[in-house]
Amino acid sequence: MAADVVMPQMGESITEGTIVRWLKRVGDAVDRDEPLFEISTDKVEAEIPAPSAGILLEICVTEGDTVPVDTVVARIGTADEQRATGHGGVAAASPVPDADAPAADPGGSPRSAAPSGTVDERRRQRSSPLVRRMAREHRVDISQLRGTGIAGRVTKRDLLTHLERPSAAPSRRSTPRSSDTGAGLAGQTLPMSVMRRKIAEHMVLSKRTSAHVHTVFQVNYHRVSQIRDGRKAEFAARGGKLTYLSFILKAVVDALRAVPAVNASVDAEMNVTYHREVNLGVAVALDWGLIVPVVRHADTKGLFELSTAVADLATRARAKQLEPDEVAGGTFTVTNPGGIGAQFGLPIINQPQIAILGVGAIEPRVVVVDDAIAIRPMGYLSLAFDHRVIDGAVGDQFMAIIKQRLEQWDPADV
Repeated sequence: MAADVVMPQMGESITEGTIVRWLKRVGDAVDRDEPLFEISTDKVEAEIPAPSAGILLEICVTEGDTVPVDTVVARIGTADEQRATGHGGVAAASPVPDADAPAADPGGSPRSAAPSGTVDERRRQRSSPLVRRMAREHRVDISQLRGTGIAGRVTKRDLLTHLERPSAAPSRRSTPRSSDTGAGLAGQTLPMSVMRRKIAEHMVLSKRTSAHVHTVFQVNYHRVSQIRDGRKAEFAARGGKLTYLSFILKAVVDALRAVPAVNASVDAEMNVTYHREVNLGVAVALDWGLIVPVVRHADTKGLFELSTAVADLATRARAKQLEPDEVAGGTFTVTNPGGIGAQFGLPIINQPQIAILGVGAIEPRVVVVDDAIAIRPMGYLSLAFDHRVIDGAVGDQFMAIIKQRLEQWDPADV
């Protein structure tokens, strides 16, 4: 009996999800736990594995559609069920001899999308696998094309004619998979991806909610650099990587313990919660957006544990393998624009938190040390804080602790 594939609940408060991309086509064989489709929620993007092995008989929800949790999005069955129902059809299992020729339209012809829209739209979507693959590659929604094949099917010739038109552009349902640099998108008008829309909503909300104030401190990383050079090999032997960011995160944790007013959040009723634990969010840049996984109980971790935890979260974030609770519950956030070379950034607070630290590029600079000119690894740290809760003196006190910690690091604390 065919098994239903449903939209999973990716977290306690999640009520819906958006299909970003199907990784299999109707008629494809799938293994249990093999990635089947990608989804996006207001918490995380993730690849969803197949609940069982078999043949993908039907896709019920098209890319770009948002549906409630537990909605049936696809069905997986056996080869016998495929033959009996016509799902996937002969065309999905064998080569198409002539993709341009009109094809017969048996009652159970393959479907690559949900049985939604008009009858004409559904017929147009029942095109050959070759045409559907070409449409995906060129980000064209074939349900929007006029087909000249039998029963209105879109043929290869129809698709090529559309692509040759100067005004041809990706369909409104398509989701661009290029990087955020916009490479290859010049001259096109595209909708924001689900993740981009969520980021936009969150950032606009934060600017409207918090009274943003920024303060910037310059840090001399000479002492940290010496310790790092002496201990990198040891960390590598243990399977870790000792970076400047590792030291900065540990200094931030120590400062949050010393100034707990910064480790807080504000709710809609203007109640301030001062958190006992330090759950440290670290922003990770993705090719398709930004995500902030959280190192839970960071105040209980040493330098090595912090380093490996962040590396693990970043790796799984880029592989879309994070769980919803790994991007929730943060009490303070660190973002690192310096990784790309920025001197410093003026970040936007990650609501409902009340502060965020920006890490600038660390590079050799000419400085005065003990009344003499010297070259030292220097960098800026910037703090954005909510002036509704934190005054400037408290924000600067917090930053001064981080600066002192980094510039006077105890080698024993590694």
